[in-house]
Amino acid sequence: MNTTRPFPAAVGDVKLFATQLKGKTVTTRDGQILGTLEELLMDTRSGRILNLLVAPADGVEPRLFKTDAKKRLILPFSSLKSLRDVIVIELEVP
Repeated sequence: MNTTRPFPAAVGDVKLFATQLKGKTVTTRDGQILGTLEELLMDTRSGRILNLLVAPADGVEPRLFKTDAKKRLILPFSSLKSLRDVIVIELEVP
């Protein structure tokens, strides 16, 4: 049974948090723009945020990332390193 779903189903503080993040630019630590945050995926049982769904920027090759059916990049929430004007993530290099 899959317990993940796009974030808008959440309520309270977590929904406010998601609303504030949506539309922010997502970059790597070295400044490469990956795209724009569209949604958060969460575990509905625990309430933990699992992944960021990012609309890829021009020049970003989605096939290099795990993607959803809409070709959005699926980035682990645990990769988020900084959250200010932009969201900074750290990509693991295979």
